[in-house]
Amino acid sequence: MPVDSLEFEEPVAALLKEIDHLTGQPSTPERAGEIARLQARARQVRQDIFARLTPWQRVLVARHPQRPYLLDYAARLWPGFTEIHGDRRFGDDQAIVAGFAQYHDQPVLIVGHQKGRDTKQKIARNFGYARPEGYRKALRAMQMAAKFKRPIICLVDTPAAYPGMESEERGIAEAIALNLREMAVLDTAIVVVVTGEGGSGGALGIAVGDTVLMQEYAVYSVIPPEGCAAILWRDAAKKVEAADALKMTAPDLVGRGICDGIIPEPLGGAHQDYDESARRLDEALWPALQQAMGWSSAERLDRRYEKFRRIGRVGAEIAGSAS
Repeated sequence: MPVDSLEFEEPVAALLKEIDHLTGQPSTPERAGEIARLQARARQVRQDIFARLTPWQRVLVARHPQRPYLLDYAARLWPGFTEIHGDRRFGDDQAIVAGFAQYHDQPVLIVGHQKGRDTKQKIARNFGYARPEGYRKALRAMQMAAKFKRPIICLVDTPAAYPGMESEERGIAEAIALNLREMAVLDTAIVVVVTGEGGSGGALGIAVGDTVLMQEYAVYSVIPPEGCAAILWRDAAKKVEAADALKMTAPDLVGRGICDGIIPEPLGGAHQDYDESARRLDEALWPALQQAMGWSSAERLDRRYEKFRRIGRVGAEIAGSAS
């Protein structure tokens, strides 16, 4: 599948276009050598670009339309994935997927956002903006997993919870708040991975866990940069400055203790190689899940409580000392 280039990758795109042109010509030793030289050059240029990405450029990578989603990883990592549907109160929200599967012969529950690929899928899945019934479906599945002592894996990739009128009518704030409360005390191991966008309460509604990991070019924030810019500067065009101010990248959040580790991605982002991305996800996810499963119930819940209580503590201490 051809991979679309982002604007800042234009130097790489030009080299790849030249490679494609030469590949379509009759093969000769000279042409093969030229293709190899251009491929090496393209790789070096891409490596240089991705070594100095700005926060806003990382946002663009996290939003790449070909970035792997939950079902892409399920096909590679979790055999026998069987999806569950519906919240038993209103309906089934396809923006959130939940299902049981095997993971290294361990029965697990997989929960996460799904954005959709083509126009039909994107509309059906509401572009990954989950409604209240999505969070209630997720909680129903997680409570079932806890009942049968199944560990839970949550993959987060959403701009935010859906802000439409029907979400408000059906209680989006209450649904997310209930998930926060209940996930904090679920008596089973929970590992969260931010795989793309971790946007606001829409992300946090399935992101309370024992360990929170981020893929290398994922972002995680209380608000998207455009919304932040519109509020702070009254100008959505200030999104680049907002992305920097929000400190929403994986290195920023690990450095502040909000996330616990970074999962490396293939050069150019996870969308460049689904199989390699899944392999790297597995390398980080399985040890984290084993560790969480090894804790006693009391230790696990105490650790989870302390983990989220620590978030913001430094800021509170600074504010207290300043006053």
